[in-house]
Amino acid sequence: MNDIYTVLVVDDDQSIVELLRDFLENDRFQVKTANDTAEALAVFQQHTIHCIVLDIMMPGQNGFELCRRIRAESSVPILFLSARSDDVDKIRGLTLGGDDYIVKTASPGEIVARVKAVLRRSGSQKETNRNVLDYGRLRINLFTREVFVDGRIVSLTPKEYELLRLFVEHPRYVFSYDQLLDKFWDGVGDKHTVRVHLSRLREKIESDPNRPEYLINVWGVGYRFEGES
Repeated sequence: MNDIYTVLVVDDDQSIVELLRDFLENDRFQVKTANDTAEALAVFQQHTIHCIVLDIMMPGQNGFELCRRIRAESSVPILFLSARSDDVDKIRGLTLGGDDYIVKTASPGEIVARVKAVLRRSGSQKETNRNVLDYGRLRINLFTREVFVDGRIVSLTPKEYELLRLFVEHPRYVFSYDQLLDKFWDGVGDKHTVRVHLSRLREKIESDPNRPEYLINVWGVGYRFEGES
């Protein structure tokens, strides 16, 4: 595995988190950490994560609940990490969509090896989250139709969302005013109609709407989307 992948380690025991982080980073993984499910979900929504090592028993919601939430939008590999070795938890974890189940008596080296194995089996590795488009500050979940800017969800109208989706699915393609009018307004309207809606969209996703980094105006023609996922 020559590429660099990001692993999210979730455990309320900070000593376990630090130990796994050290071993994973020593094997050239990038590591994000969280101590509870709420923090883990926020990290997952803000970063491109290729694999999750997830403790089951934690304060608040447990790892099973987080797995169920993530599986609603992503097929990212999940390895459950538990102090319990009984089959009931193992069966439940795998039934919910977990890719592996590891008892905490396993050595850190074995856990790293299991992470590598599940990434190979996934067959998608850096593309595990195809429904989520990540452009740094801007993150779009095509499955749930949610848009995040700097980790915070932003509210878009249905038309604003569809406009944004069209642009992100065709990066750097220049859409003319006429093309946008035909697609979203059935040809009724003019350049001003398009400009008003794009201006409102910029106000919601750009750090500085007057100097946009995503929705770029192509003078006299239309607009294009800039950004690499």
